Amino acid sequence: MTKTDQMKPRINRIGVMTSGGDSPGMNAAIRAVVRTAIYENLEVYGIYRGYEGMIDGQIEQLFSNSVSNIIQRGGTILKTARSKRFMTTEGRMKAYQNLQDFKIDALVAIGGNGTFTGAAEFDKEYNFPIVGLPGTIDNDLYGTDATIGYDTAINTVVEAADKIRDTANSHDRLFFIEVMGRDVGFIALRSGIACGAEFILVPETTTYIDNLSRLLKHDWRRNKTSGIVIVAEGDDAGGAYEIARKVKEKLPEMDARVTILGHVQRGGSPSAYDRVLASTLGYVAIRGLVEGQRGVMAGIIDKKVEFTPFEKAIKHTKDINLSLLEMSRILAL
Repeated sequence: MTKTDQMKPRINRIGVMTSGGDSPGMNAAIRAVVRTAIYENLEVYGIYRGYEGMIDGQIEQLFSNSVSNIIQRGGTILKTARSKRFMTTEGRMKAYQNLQDFKIDALVAIGGNGTFTGAAEFDKEYNFPIVGLPGTIDNDLYGTDATIGYDTAINTVVEAADKIRDTANSHDRLFFIEVMGRDVGFIALRSGIACGAEFILVPETTTYIDNLSRLLKHDWRRNKTSGIVIVAEGDDAGGAYEIARKVKEKLPEMDARVTILGHVQRGGSPSAYDRVLASTLGYVAIRGLVEGQRGVMAGIIDKKVEFTPFEKAIKHTKDINLSLLEMSRILAL
């Protein structure tokens, strides 16, 4: 046995949970975690409702058949929640006591920014091995090219936008479609390009209503009788309803409509890409814990597995490619 092996804590029982907003592919990740852990002769315990369930002791053992027929399902069989109690010292202490009672040695936490913030604090206080998996449709975590659920969410938006385009063409209407993206515009940018949107509005850029109205009017003068504007919910000019109202004041002759896609973007059967990504990262998480990884998020960068410390994954930003906005506008002319 090497000195490095002696330093690694012996892991016998793994806990797995999903936390924060759900995303398509979480079930595929749970399946991979459970079956890889069992292959490694580890016991696996599911923690229901994220950190809330950890505090309340909602924990039960999972077996291979516990995760049968879930790879194709959206949502999460372990449920999820946001936990204000886990933000307190008392809440984390209760969670730790429950993990000790179940003799759980390490955790796989599937979630986003808030999940990893809590995991980093928990590890710092209790020296507890945790590997995170990036489960969020926003694709806003540093340390991975794509997060679990992002691809499915984009496909959901594109499918909806294509249908809205049909009615826009039929009625000579302009549609403002609001998509998720409170802080980042990844969903808006990729889905907007894919559905041929005339304009894509994201939080990373400033939206000038006068300029937008002028360009829309120019399009209509060129005999363009319908259009799609994709709006990320966090755009600085407001949501889709507010932006549509402001444009309507400038261009009262336009027949404008608004569609808020909302939580439909979170649901549905995960795409093949998300199933493969989630399966790969679930497998990698267990292998990482066995090999001594902790306090890190597993991700894929340039087709290679990378482990990124929680602090870096949370604090560093992943920038969208703003040149794609220019490209999308040219292609929509």
